[in-house]
Amino acid sequence: MRGVNKVILVGTLGRDPETKTFPNGGSLTQFSIATSESWTDKNTGERKEQTEWHRIVLHNRLGEIAQQYLRKGSKVYIEGSLRTRQWTDQNGQERYTTEIRGEQMQMLDSNRQQGGEGGENGGYNQPRFNNNNNQGGFNNNNQGGFNNNQGNQGGYANQGNQGNYGNQANSNQGNYGNAGNNVNQGFQSPKPAAAPATPAQAPADLDDDLPF
Repeated sequence: MRGVNKVILVGTLGRDPETKTFPNGGSLTQFSIATSESWTDKNTGERKEQTEWHRIVLHNRLGEIAQQYLRKGSKVYIEGSLRTRQWTDQNGQERYTTEIRGEQMQMLDSNRQQGGEGGENGGYNQPRFNNNNNQGGFNNNNQGGFNNNQGNQGGYANQGNQGNYGNQANSNQGNYGNAGNNVNQGFQSPKPAAAPATPAQAPADLDDDLPF
């Protein structure tokens, strides 16, 4: 059986995305997102919370979309895989870092927060973007335009009884980013997202001594 390397995160940006371009025309965008979990201490009854920070790396068109629309405090869905990089720092020491190479992204802020008119479904009706080469860099899951309101869409769409995250009971897609059934029809750019509150500043040492 083949191994599986897959990561799914829903979190909040701790800083604005940063993009670096290369002479060959490619680009790389980085940012960090926070995920939090909370629980009640059985001994004290005190409510506690723990936050984890995750470094996200997006390539080319997917990164350009993130750079244009995401800001510190934006809530986002990321699907990708773990990657480990190695480099030599200024002192000649070998260093390693593990990051998440994003392959699909969905902005989860409401339409009103995105600068639009808002909707009746809590705002989780944004398209999902991916880096599929034959999709022009983004994926609208058969939806022409910037609004995925169909009830047969698996993923983060609060439609009718599909309030559960990732509910694909009626989905015709089968997997996220099923490019075989997707067409790029009439993509319309939204206004840049306003920055809602963020849980905390990303740790300063998260990017220390890292080559881009």
